[in-house]
Amino acid sequence: MPPYPLWSRRGFLGFSGAGALGLALAPALTGPSAVAHAADGDPYEVLRRRWLGIQLGTGYDPAAEPYAARLKETGELARGFRTAMRPAAGSLWPDSPFDPPAGITRSYGRLATMARAYLQPGTGLTGDTGLAADLVRGLDHVHDTVYHSGTTRYGNWWEWQIGSPRLLLDTVAMLYEQLGQERRERYLAAVDHFVPDAMLGDYTGTSTGANRVDLCRVVALRGILGRAPAKIALARDALSPVFPYVTKGDGLYADGSFVQHTWVAYSGTYGFVLLDGLGRLFLLLGGSDWAVTDPKRQIIFDSVEHAYAPLLHNGLMMDSVNGRAISRGYQRTDERRVMRSDHFHGHALVAAVALLAEAATPQERERWQAMVRGWIRRDTSYPVLADRQYEVADLARLKTLADDGGPVAPEPVAHRLFPAMDRAVHRRPGWAAGLAMASDRITYYENGNGENPRGWHTGAGMLYWWGHDFGGGQYTDAFWPTVDPYRLPGTTVSTKRLADNEGGGWGEPKPAARWVGGTTDGEFAAVGQDVRGLSSTLRAKKSWFFAADCVVCLGAGITSRDGVPAETVVDNRNLGPDGAPVLTVDGVRRSAEPGRRLSFPRARWIHLAGHGGYVFPRLPGGADQVPYALRDTRTGAWSDINTGGSPEPFTRRYLTLWLDHGTDPADAAYAYLLMPGAGPRALAARAADRRWLTVLANTGERQAVAVPSLGLTAANFWQAGSAGGLTVSAPASVLLRERPAHAAQGRHGGRTASLCVAEPPRTGKPFEVVWDRPVRAVLAADPSVTVLAITPALRLRVTPGTACTTHTCTVAPR
Repeated sequence: MPPYPLWSRRGFLGFSGAGALGLALAPALTGPSAVAHAADGDPYEVLRRRWLGIQLGTGYDPAAEPYAARLKETGELARGFRTAMRPAAGSLWPDSPFDPPAGITRSYGRLATMARAYLQPGTGLTGDTGLAADLVRGLDHVHDTVYHSGTTRYGNWWEWQIGSPRLLLDTVAMLYEQLGQERRERYLAAVDHFVPDAMLGDYTGTSTGANRVDLCRVVALRGILGRAPAKIALARDALSPVFPYVTKGDGLYADGSFVQHTWVAYSGTYGFVLLDGLGRLFLLLGGSDWAVTDPKRQIIFDSVEHAYAPLLHNGLMMDSVNGRAISRGYQRTDERRVMRSDHFHGHALVAAVALLAEAATPQERERWQAMVRGWIRRDTSYPVLADRQYEVADLARLKTLADDGGPVAPEPVAHRLFPAMDRAVHRRPGWAAGLAMASDRITYYENGNGENPRGWHTGAGMLYWWGHDFGGGQYTDAFWPTVDPYRLPGTTVSTKRLADNEGGGWGEPKPAARWVGGTTDGEFAAVGQDVRGLSSTLRAKKSWFFAADCVVCLGAGITSRDGVPAETVVDNRNLGPDGAPVLTVDGVRRSAEPGRRLSFPRARWIHLAGHGGYVFPRLPGGADQVPYALRDTRTGAWSDINTGGSPEPFTRRYLTLWLDHGTDPADAAYAYLLMPGAGPRALAARAADRRWLTVLANTGERQAVAVPSLGLTAANFWQAGSAGGLTVSAPASVLLRERPAHAAQGRHGGRTASLCVAEPPRTGKPFEVVWDRPVRAVLAADPSVTVLAITPALRLRVTPGTACTTHTCTVAPR
């Protein structure tokens, strides 16, 4: 079945008619000319009206909430813009000069808001002819002064080719009749000048991934408004390079990763732009002569559950895939004041999924809408339907789903690896964790355009975690401008001071490390990172073994010659503006006075009330670890980490736990368990149970653990070697799960075991894996796995490829 409805001609026209838009008060949609066009079945007018329906909303009551307040606010904004408009040689508004070109985009954005206020009901300015005249005057001024075919673009290309034309064309679509043909042609000629057809030629440079989708949106709408069928067809056809999976550079990968700017994990921002833009274009063109019919478009529909949903947790999009956008927060803007946070990005993606669902098959639509209802219901930290980023169209889609009584999907329980972008996500009942790493493929961090200059260590093994009913605002509540950027949770770093934008911009700084990645059986995982410090001599091997109720964190080979201490940050919890940490260490309540560093020699476990806890097993050889704690009050502003950010100061309290490896350490190590949501009793029991966990190895050559109660043995081999009965002939990551007998397992109804193997260095060279156990039978094996022997030990040859794919063999042990 096609991913959009194949409407009949009558249904196609009816969907696009004035009645469907719910805009009966707006002269632009009900004038004699518009009605005649619709009655005649003019395909360009039909598509224009359909675009307005997608952008402005349908089927809502403008007098009801939450629409009434949003429409009123649109009118108030438009009234303010109209009053402040002062056409001058270099600007339309005094505070938005056309140089830099962001001022052009901002001006078109204000004009688009004024057009919405004119066209939509309930704004207090609906159908105001004086407003329409001022709008035309403003559009003419921007065109005649700067955005015309005689201008050579300057500054950021994006403003000229995406930001400004998108807003200009939306406004032309809204004021189509008022502008007249001659004026429309002048505006469209400007778009042709800055976005020539050649931009949709080769799939290279700035015309890839999400940017390509935005450019196609511009060209498609320009074709509709200019009645140019060849341009609409060009835009449709130019989408095709976006659909296939990529193996390098920008786009979607088969493992669910999304990369933009060549080296940046970007599912949450550019990935959203791609998904949202394609959803709008699929709906706009569906059922018309220009419908998107490339069968590879199914990859985009599959990505909802494969690439995006695993990174959405209770309505937030994990910041590990939001790139430099983590630094935006409150920005200087005259539009609605919104917090650009993990919840902001998550809510935007929730709306994009709801939109794309309208173009999906009935089966996909049912599943996605259930996920959307779940995200809406569970986001109690920052309610989705109260998000001020939404225009009425998105609100109407989401509120309809929230209120329709349909099924609600729970958060999944699973582990997902995204090897192509060096990310991992672990989901368990009641909590979730996300891991961000860096390699010679994926940058330490992205900065650019004055954004995110201190994100240096966000790729040094930063481990985010959230609970079902706690931690939803952990990284939302002014975390990024107030957290100590040298002490991000989970990271191992040199405390060497770094300059803003250290290493270069736009994702340029990348470590010379190949061994980054891991393996998973879909529930548990072994993940490792060869850490190379940014502009530092620090080296470390870090492993995370993701299990049922915890993450086992190991570090080894920690070496540095920077002349300063090296640290592993166990955690750095945001306690909010007034929070005071309640710490319990080995059953004893400990007070953390502000600014005072505490040390806990021989501590076995630490509980942080309202969050969870940490267990510190003795290192191999019996060595104790000394956790340190600091209750810190920190003040910062978004403008500290983003030149466009608000200068408003925020003060937040933190509880930092870390392990100090000393100045210029040589081969230091650590081991701890992160247990989200665990109480003191659970932590004490885990620390006292010497049999629950065995650290089999923790060196710069291999790191391995065994958890007998889970039937789990997991190892990261940094070089060929053996641990826990597993031997590899080359660097690899191995996860062994032994399961008890079960009647459903057929004639081999005894115990089974699965070996999951990956090759994080990605050489693609075959290697051998040996499990020092005989087996009765091989029950299943991936085509990439060759069974060489089953007795006296299981011996496999793995042909891994270069994507760090997990290769699985399931056996019946003797």
